[in-house]
Amino acid sequence: MKGVVTISSGIEIALILLPIIIVGAIGVFVVTKLKQKQVHGTLGKKKNKGTQDLLNSLIPLGMLLGCLIGMISSSFFPISLLSTLSLGAGIGLLGGYYAYEIYSKKEEK
Repeated sequence: MKGVVTISSGIEIALILLPIIIVGAIGVFVVTKLKQKQVHGTLGKKKNKGTQDLLNSLIPLGMLLGCLIGMISSSFFPISLLSTLSLGAGIGLLGGYYAYEIYSKKEEK
C-alpha cells in the first residue's frame, strides 16, 4: 500500500525532528534574552580587556564543549552522531548563556 504512514514511521519522523525543535527553541530563547539585554543596555561589561574577551567567549565555548560531549556520548549510546551533535550544541548554547549571566554579574577585584 503506497502512501500509508504507519505509526513506526511517524515515530521515526518525530525522533528526527525532535532535536531540531529543541535546539531551535533554545536558540530563540537565548537570542531574545540577549536582545532584551541589549535594548535595556544591561549587557555584561568588564573593565579589563582580558575578562571582557572571556565574557564574550563563554557562549561559543559552551557550544564547543556541548558538541564535544555530544560526540563522546554518541559513541556510548545508540543515538546518531548528528542528533547528539545538535543537541550538544544547543545545550552548550544554553549553558554558555547561563555562564555569561553569572560571570557578567560577578564583580571584579
